[in-house]
Amino acid sequence: MGVVSTLLLLPVAPVKGVGWVANVLLEEAEREREARESPERALADLEAARANGEISEEDAEALETQLIERMLARHGLQGEA
Repeated sequence: MGVVSTLLLLPVAPVKGVGWVANVLLEEAEREREARESPERALADLEAARANGEISEEDAEALETQLIERMLARHGLQGEA
């Protein structure tokens, strides 16, 4: 039965292949989006803006607090400090 089912399903193989490729591309796009939106990256960008004088110290501290809270919540550590 394995050979017969393989032969019968052979015309569907390209469709399955396209679906697999689409799934891999979707997963990679989600990984890139998460990395781009990560609080860790935003914190690094904030530090660069602070170092270049693009943001005031008060604003930087407020944003830093928000980003640290997001990082803690993301890792399930909120309220344990």
